[in-house]
Formats: sequence, C-alpha cells, structure tokens
Amino acid sequence: MRSRPFPDGAGFALLEVWVVLVVLAVLLGGLALPLAAQVQMRRQEELRRQMEEARDAVMGFAAAQGRLPCPAVEGSGGAESFAPGADASTGECADFYGGFLPAASLGVGSVDADGFARDPWGSPRNRLRYAVFGGASVNGTANPLTRTDGMRMATLAGLGAASHFLFICSSGAQASASGCGPASRQLTRRAAFVILSLGPTATATPLAGSDEARNLDGDAVFVSRESSSAPGLEFDDVLLWVPIHLVTHRLIAAGRLP
Repeated sequence: MRSRPFPDGAGFALLEVWVVLVVLAVLLGGLALPLAAQVQMRRQEELRRQMEEARDAVMGFAAAQGRLPCPAVEGSGGAESFAPGADASTGECADFYGGFLPAASLGVGSVDADGFARDPWGSPRNRLRYAVFGGASVNGTANPLTRTDGMRMATLAGLGAASHFLFICSSGAQASASGCGPASRQLTRRAAFVILSLGPTATATPLAGSDEARNLDGDAVFVSRESSSAPGLEFDDVLLWVPIHLVTHRLIAAGRLP
C-alpha cells in the first residue's frame, strides 16, 4: 500500500514550525551574551562595595589600634599573621605583600569556611588579597605602619618625607621590585595598603612577566589598569589602594597622631 504524502497545508505548517524554532534559537543566542554581561556587571558592582567595606574596616582597625593590620596567610583562619616570635609591638608581619585580607581580625562578614573573604566570583582562588607597606624603616622606626603606635614613633614629618611606600603602576612591563620604571607609568609610590581581587578568571598561574603575575610576585609593586582579554595582555585584576596621607588623617581624627 502506498503511503500518502502530507497534504500541502501540513507540509507548510511543519516549515513554519522549523522557521519559528530557528528564529527562537537566534533570539536566545543573542540574549545569552547580554544576560552574561549583566551578571558580570552586577558582580563588579558587588565587588566595588565589598572592597570599599574592606577598606573602611582596615581604616577603622587603624583608628582603634593605632596601626594597620598584617595580612592573613594560609592556615591563619583569616586572622592577621605575624612572623614567628613577633607581635603588634614589632609589627613584623608573616607576609607583607603576598597575603590575604585579615577578615577575621577586621570583623568582615561573608567569609568562607576557612575564615577568608571571597570576592563575588567565589572560588578558592577568589579570596580577597591584601598588602601593607613593611619590612623597612621610616625615620628609624621599623615596620611603622603595622607596629602599635609606629606611625607616631616615625612622626608625621618622617612619614611625609619617606621616599616611598607601595608602588602602583599602570603597567608592569618595565617594573621591578623597586618601582614602576618610567615615571609616566607610576600612579603612586605612596600607597599604605592595597586590597586586591584577582577578578573573574582568578588565574592560578598568570603568564610569567605579565601584569597579573606582577600582582602576585610578593613585592611592594602592583599594577592597576583597564581589564583586557587581548591575547598576551589579559588582565582582570581589581585594585583598591589607600595613600599614606589618608591613613594619617584618620589617625589624627582618632587622636592617635601626632
């Protein structure tokens, strides 16, 4: 028995359904990118608020304690960490430049099971990082920013005359452990502390010599610039830094200085 062909109307209906499905697929595909972009924008805005809250917590700690906190390190439970045998009286941190925000010491909320604050991307690599100037003397006072009353001992004049604190560069291409290289690439050399997010990619092993690698190499030089996904120029770190004069102004208002 011969099969009957679809009536002309049924064939046309199937074609219509196919066209509608194709159109829906195109529309949904077009919406996916804007929706993803909206999610990223919301996370960036959340990160901005989180970092500002962290900055305010660090400044509040300084006003209460007369010093800036040391960074936290792995295994510290999110508390500030001093070098073996050291404490706030010496200000010798376990790691001045390669540690994490001491969320437990600051009373910052929304920490992970290990006591560390994570940025909105939430992976273990997305712990907020924190660096503070130290390991050097100012006006004869060692570790003046992390030592109890260290800024008072160094004096306002001494802090004002210090040659540098943390360096923030617009590029790490010619930077070294001692600075940004060309003056045109130096955003500041007087940052007292830095709060750093590794961004949405939170690259575990940045390309050697890259700007992202510069932010993880454990020295007093950091890079802040526009994000980029260009091959070889990838960068999505987010930095917030506070200059030394804002820290001293806060301590003056709190009666900790001069």
